Amino acid sequence: MERESMEFDVVIVGGGPAGLSAAIRLMQQAQAQDQELMVCVIEKGSEIGAHILSGAVVDLIALNELIPDWQDKGAPMGVAVSDNQHWILSETGKSSFPHFMLPPLLSNKGMHTLSLGNLSRWLAEQAEAMGVEIYPGFAGAEVLYHDDGRVKGVATGDMGIGRDGQPKAGHEPGMELHAKYTLFAEGCRGSLTGQLEEKFALREHCQHQSYGIGIKELWDIDPDKHVAGRVIHTQGWPLDNMAGGGFIYHQENNQIAIGFVVTLDYENPNLSPFDEMQRFKTHPAVRSILEGGRRVSYGARAINEGGLQSVPKLSFPGGALIGCAAGFVNVPRIKGTHNAMKSGMLAAEAAFDAIKAGSNGDVQLSAYDEAFKASWIYKDLHKVRNARPALSKFGMSLGTLYSGMDMWLQSIGLGFLFGWTFKHGHKDNLSLVKAKDAAPIAYPKPDGVVSFDKLSSVFLSNTNHEEDQPVHLTLKDETVPLIVNLTDYDGPEQRFCPAGVYEFIEGEDGDKHLQINAQNCVHCKTCDIKDYSQNIVWVVPEGGGGPNYPNM
Repeated sequence: MERESMEFDVVIVGGGPAGLSAAIRLMQQAQAQDQELMVCVIEKGSEIGAHILSGAVVDLIALNELIPDWQDKGAPMGVAVSDNQHWILSETGKSSFPHFMLPPLLSNKGMHTLSLGNLSRWLAEQAEAMGVEIYPGFAGAEVLYHDDGRVKGVATGDMGIGRDGQPKAGHEPGMELHAKYTLFAEGCRGSLTGQLEEKFALREHCQHQSYGIGIKELWDIDPDKHVAGRVIHTQGWPLDNMAGGGFIYHQENNQIAIGFVVTLDYENPNLSPFDEMQRFKTHPAVRSILEGGRRVSYGARAINEGGLQSVPKLSFPGGALIGCAAGFVNVPRIKGTHNAMKSGMLAAEAAFDAIKAGSNGDVQLSAYDEAFKASWIYKDLHKVRNARPALSKFGMSLGTLYSGMDMWLQSIGLGFLFGWTFKHGHKDNLSLVKAKDAAPIAYPKPDGVVSFDKLSSVFLSNTNHEEDQPVHLTLKDETVPLIVNLTDYDGPEQRFCPAGVYEFIEGEDGDKHLQINAQNCVHCKTCDIKDYSQNIVWVVPEGGGGPNYPNM
């Protein structure tokens, strides 16, 4: 069956804060200049916000620019941060780092802690009210190109393909969405973004991206323990001399968001980010908050940590990268939403100006690259460019000291004294040492009170995939998991996946094989990042599949 096509001025792939901010800015400009503009947003989740997961403490600078009257329009902005704490944990104790000693640029004054999924749903309402067409449940599966190599748009994935690759009853081919410009807002480690980076050599003049994985849960806690707006960040235990840490955000309605981030450049193949998160919750200071409460949701997502050095060229013929597809997270601030939204706005302005001037997509959006370099996004990332690589370069103790000094100087206008820029080390997948050289890690069994197993956790993510469809976690070489991963690294995919997707199963003959439980996948992309041989390739499943986060 041939695919039907639809024509737009701009197609946006991804219905998160970046993509929706771009859509809104496009329509704002069109309405202000009495121009007709057709804008479409597609989203692979079953609804807007279904795949959105973040801490989140949000800097309002971008929202204030995009929709200044957001309060009057009822934006779900959670609660203002009222108390900021930083804990340094040992196995059984904690010390609080004085807030006044933190670099001022790490302050959360004026920030809000909220559900980023709910903010995305609200942004979608604003966009639709302005005439943007939004199609949730449609995954961007293929980049389309003109004969001259320019991006023409995207095709959504077919619906109703069986695991054997053959059409089932009710099969519907994907739709082609053509546009003058296509903006890719897929989030961290987007599958189409990776193809575009390779085709157009977008990373030719930047460093590789580095990543972390964030594991998050929502808990309803005892009202007597809840302090609306309290924000807690932790470092130290349970991680052993490696970057990462925990967060506890007291949000609305006696609910907290609690999570743990592990950088994906860790060396020990026995490490399990999921189990580090569960162990973190058993710390006496953390357990005391959770006991008497109830866990209500769970999820996981990879995070860009490369910073300014890892931002690729943003524009290419026929389109651009925006948001976490490009990687604008400010790692020490633990914030990226404001930068993602602003990048969408900048790309939208460049696309609108090009279309208004008569471009049919034949003019590259170089104005977006230039606007980024002149924007507060660039300044935000430039100030902290050395904070994350310093930890890898000098180790946790000296790296933290260096980062603190650097950020203090940046905060008081003396950043030029540390004017150099560090490079990142090796790629995250290459950091693993062989299992024979790695220390074993004994994780405690979940107690069912504050710590839990993977499958019961995935259940709370409301993850669902049509089982009779092609497995979206593909292998370049089916022999690699056994002859490399299992033999040399004791099968680390069993541990780095936070959803129990990968299992090595022993058959009756005693031989093992890799079983991929793709229906459990929460779309975190960790396997695509951390697999040593880069043998696992994450592609989009049938649209609408994956987690269904209610208010993460």
